[in-house]
Amino acid sequence: MRSIFELLLTILIILTVTSCGPSQEEKADGKINEAKKIVASGDTLQAIDVLKSIPVLYPKAIFQVDASKKMVSKLYLQMIDSKNEQLLATEATITELEKNFTKEKTEFDRYVQYIPNKLSFARSWNKSFLQVNLDERGEIYLTSNYMGKDWLKHTAIKVYDDGFQIKTPTVPLTDPNNRESDFLEYKWEKVSYMGEKSDSTIQFIVKHNNRQLKCVFIGKNYYYIILEDFNKEAIRDAYNLSVAIKNRNELIRQIKELEAKRK
Repeated sequence: MRSIFELLLTILIILTVTSCGPSQEEKADGKINEAKKIVASGDTLQAIDVLKSIPVLYPKAIFQVDASKKMVSKLYLQMIDSKNEQLLATEATITELEKNFTKEKTEFDRYVQYIPNKLSFARSWNKSFLQVNLDERGEIYLTSNYMGKDWLKHTAIKVYDDGFQIKTPTVPLTDPNNRESDFLEYKWEKVSYMGEKSDSTIQFIVKHNNRQLKCVFIGKNYYYIILEDFNKEAIRDAYNLSVAIKNRNELIRQIKELEAKRK
């Protein structure tokens, strides 16, 4: 009889201790306070993750579940507003930078092209020069244009000045991006360094824009040019516009993603 009484007493004590533990409502309140501290520290996404765990962990805490959902929606809205402000500033930057270009889309172009005003056809058609190509997606690359009486068969370029130098990867003569033609005694060669083949060279020119940069066309023969100020400035402006366009595209993507999560 005594053993049964002791067993019942033990069960009663366990139930009493268990019932004295934090309720789901109290635990949910703790999570909400934790999320508020995380927001104050600047990590909004982590705070949202904490808040989103409340309905899963504490479904009986009805008031706190509702409060956590409203907080999540509010935090997403704040992030969307911030991204929209960044987008407006980026659009203003793009508008300003576009003044240095003429937009063009021919029957051969898939995307609108930005033609630098400082690299007009009239200014460059009869000389060797370094061309920058930029489209509406923000994709940018360089093209080396050679005109002369002898074939270079060039496959790369090197830009340099006083110990500073950078060379593009090779574009083989058999590559579709390495083109040539001739008319009377003149030879034309046009090599496009597409994809990532131009990135480092463009950044080099932008970084050293104030230097007297030279460029050598490298092939079976060599041809040297000085990058004139208008040429360097056109590349710099195109690079800055490319960065702005890609930033705009990324912001638009992020805003759409946040809006979808907020629903």
